[in-house]
Amino acid sequence: MTEPGVVLLDDHGAAAAPAHRRLLALPGALVRTARPRQWVKNVLVMAAPAAAGRLSSPHDITRLALVFCLFTAAASAVYLINDARDAEADRAHPDKCRRPVAAGQVPVAAAYAAGGVLAVLAPLAAALTCNAMTATLLSSYVVMQLAYCVKLKHVLVVDLVVVTTGFLMRAMTGGVALGIPLSRWFLITAGFGALFMVSAKRYSEALRMEGKGAATRALLDAYTTGYLRFVWQLAAGVAVLAYCMWALEAGGVANGALLPWRQLSMVPFIGAILRYAVFADRGSAGAPEDVVLHDRALAVIGLVWVAMYALAVTDL
Repeated sequence: MTEPGVVLLDDHGAAAAPAHRRLLALPGALVRTARPRQWVKNVLVMAAPAAAGRLSSPHDITRLALVFCLFTAAASAVYLINDARDAEADRAHPDKCRRPVAAGQVPVAAAYAAGGVLAVLAPLAAALTCNAMTATLLSSYVVMQLAYCVKLKHVLVVDLVVVTTGFLMRAMTGGVALGIPLSRWFLITAGFGALFMVSAKRYSEALRMEGKGAATRALLDAYTTGYLRFVWQLAAGVAVLAYCMWALEAGGVANGALLPWRQLSMVPFIGAILRYAVFADRGSAGAPEDVVLHDRALAVIGLVWVAMYALAVTDL
């Protein structure tokens, strides 16, 4: 029996909710742990089909929606397992301490169990509904990201490569699922564009947590801000060069097209890189989805690029 006026506290010093309320709140807390806001990254599975003009077929769109769901499940598995492993470290971070596992809203065992189930089911479902290569990519993604959680995030430079490769695999999976050959310029642009955003985010974290990196992210103190600045500037330059090479490789105006839209799309693409670099230079380039969704000018530039890209694909 609890004496009147006595408030039970959980292990983190917060008022403990009744057991049945915690159980009812668990599914929602698990979904929050899976990072719904970051699911927008998985839209990258549409990149290769969009470049190939394969977004008009209902069959292809249905297949891409399925691939999006499968990749979301695989990524969610990694987030769940990562948060279970990093619960103690996250409690020392000013923002990550609010994550459900770190805050005690999701038991560590429950996060491991949910993550394990999703990690197995996503590649299995891909093998049954798509093709073997799609299942292989998803399996490789899960294994690579789990290796990152366990060891690779503590290895200098390799941590940047692994996170970047995760974005590149998203961009590849949609094309692989539809049997679309992947252009070398597409892969270079996607890869270095991802490295640009990843290193810009890490640079911003390093500036913000300077002197406290060891308590929040293991390698922040190992990187210098000068090195991370060099990486995002190099990646931005290579991404721009690769995109321009791809656009110019297409030649002049296509038959029936009003203007050379593919070549003109270089302008908004370079503009988007330059705009994003403003946030990187300020040290405010946090999560890529937050930067893209909350900056109106960047959103407008992105829409202009999408419009030109669509016109190029449809030869209008």
